[in-house]
Amino acid sequence: TIVALLAMARAAEAGGQAALMAPTEILARQHLATIAPLAAGAGLRTAILTGREKGRERAEILADLADGSIDIVIGTHALFQEPVNYRDLALAIVDEQHRFGVHQRLAITAKGDAPHMLVMTATPIPRTLVLTAFGDMDVSRLTEKPAGRRPIRTVTLPHERLDELIGRVRDAVGEGQKVYWICPLVEESEETDLTAAEERHASLKSVFGSSVGLVHGRMKGPDKDEAMRRFKDGDTQILVATTVIEVGVDVPDATIIVIEHAERFGLAQLHQLRGRVGRGDRPSTCVLLYKGPLGETAKRRLSVMRETEDGFVISEEDLRLRGEGELLGTRQSGTPGFQVARIEHHGDLLETARDDARLLLARDPDLVSPRGAAVRVLLYLFGRDEAVRLLRAG
Repeated sequence: TIVALLAMARAAEAGGQAALMAPTEILARQHLATIAPLAAGAGLRTAILTGREKGRERAEILADLADGSIDIVIGTHALFQEPVNYRDLALAIVDEQHRFGVHQRLAITAKGDAPHMLVMTATPIPRTLVLTAFGDMDVSRLTEKPAGRRPIRTVTLPHERLDELIGRVRDAVGEGQKVYWICPLVEESEETDLTAAEERHASLKSVFGSSVGLVHGRMKGPDKDEAMRRFKDGDTQILVATTVIEVGVDVPDATIIVIEHAERFGLAQLHQLRGRVGRGDRPSTCVLLYKGPLGETAKRRLSVMRETEDGFVISEEDLRLRGEGELLGTRQSGTPGFQVARIEHHGDLLETARDDARLLLARDPDLVSPRGAAVRVLLYLFGRDEAVRLLRAG
C-alpha cells in the first residue's frame, strides 16, 4: 500500500492523476482509510468511486475527476465505466491483479493517454509470470514479511475430522483468538455460494452462539461493513465468509483460517485466503479442510500450500499446473498458441531471444539496418500495435 501511495503521490506532483483499482468494495474502502489521511498531509485530494456512490455524490465525483480536482481516486470496476473521464490519468494501479481480466486492465489504462501501469499481487497469474520472463514487465519483489509477522503453519485435514477441528476452534476462541471459516463456491452461482455459507454459519452458531458472524457477496455494502466491523472489534470471534474476504481484509488479531473444501480452490486463491491470517505477532494456522478422494492436481495443490508461503514459487507451480495462457491474447492460463516453444520447456531459449532483442534495440533503435528492417516486417505481420496493447495490460 505504501509503494502504491508513493507512486500515486509522484504522479500527482507531476500534475497528473492516479487511480487505484481494487477487486472488492471492502478492499477499496480499506485502502481509502489508509491512504486518505497520508495523502491529505501531502496536500493531495482523494476520493472513492464504487457501485455504492449514487446520485449527486457520484455526479460530483465524476465532475471533479474530469476537471482534475481529484488527485487520487480509489475504487472498484466503477473506475473504468463509460461515464468516468479523467483530466489526465498518469498512473493506473491494479491491486490484486489476479482478480481482474486482461480486458478490465486494458479498460482502466484506456482512460488516459498511455498512463503508466503498476500491478500488485501476492500471486502473479501464469500469464504475468511469463511476461516477466520475456522482459516485458519490470518486477519488484517484496520478499520480507513486515516486522513482527511470523510464518503461517499450514495443515491439511480430511472432512471426517470436522468434529475434532471444531473442538480445536473452541479452544482457540476460549483463548480470545479470532477465526475465519471460508466456504467455497459450490457452483458458478451466488445462490449455492450463499447456501453453503449460511448452512455452516447456522451449524457453528449452534455450537458457539452469538460469537459467529457471516459475510458474503450478496449482502448490501453497509451490512458487509458492519459484519467486518463486529469481527474486527471482537463482537464476534468467528467469521463465516465466502471468498469476498479473499483479498485485502486486514484483521491483525485473526490467527486461524479454515478453508472448507480446499480441493475446490486454485493455488492463487488458497494463498490469498491464507494471507488473511498471520498479520499480527501471534502464531497463525491455516487449515485446509478437504473431502476425498483427491485427484492428482488437487493433491499437488494442497502439497504446495503446505511446503511454501512464497507467492512466486506458488505461481510457478500454478504455471506448471494450468499453463501460461496467451501473451498476445486475453486468456490468463491454459495452453498458449505457440507452435514450437513452451516456457516450461524452452525458457532458456526464450531468455536468449529476449537478450538478443535488447541488443538489437541498443545497436539499432530505429531498426534501419538490414536485420532491423526484417524485424519491422515481422512486427507488422504479428500486429505489433495490438501486441503492445495486450502486453501492457500485465
